[in-house]
Amino acid sequence: MNILSRRALLAISAVTDIALYARPMPVSAKALAARHNLPPRHLEPVLQALVRNGILKGVRGPRGGYELARERRRIRAGDIVRVAMTAYEDEGASPLPESRLAENVVAPLVREGFEAFLAELDQVTVEDLCNRAQDEAAVEQSSTSDFTI
Repeated sequence: MNILSRRALLAISAVTDIALYARPMPVSAKALAARHNLPPRHLEPVLQALVRNGILKGVRGPRGGYELARERRRIRAGDIVRVAMTAYEDEGASPLPESRLAENVVAPLVREGFEAFLAELDQVTVEDLCNRAQDEAAVEQSSTSDFTI
């Protein structure tokens, strides 16, 4: 069972990928999509939401793309999930049950559980995800240097 939406999983994966590959140049949406075997059109809305919320920075131009807007140790997985959730909360929304049971018992329980889940995600930084990706050999080693002149 997966608690997170596909968009939230995509957002976490995209930010982690950008943290790993955005040196010395920004990561293009095309390269990001290719690494995750996705059409670029699925990425753009989520990437733009992450830019609007200060997690990513968009770089324009022929060598443009995306890079982190702040240090990867200062970006938490919970922040990324919250952006993904708010960016698409109205998309395909089903009607909610309207009853005292749903409003007074079920909704508070679900809200408390989800808040606890987000609190756990808030303990994980993009730095942690990058380290784990490298430990698990889940990234391609780049031959480019880690600095620019």
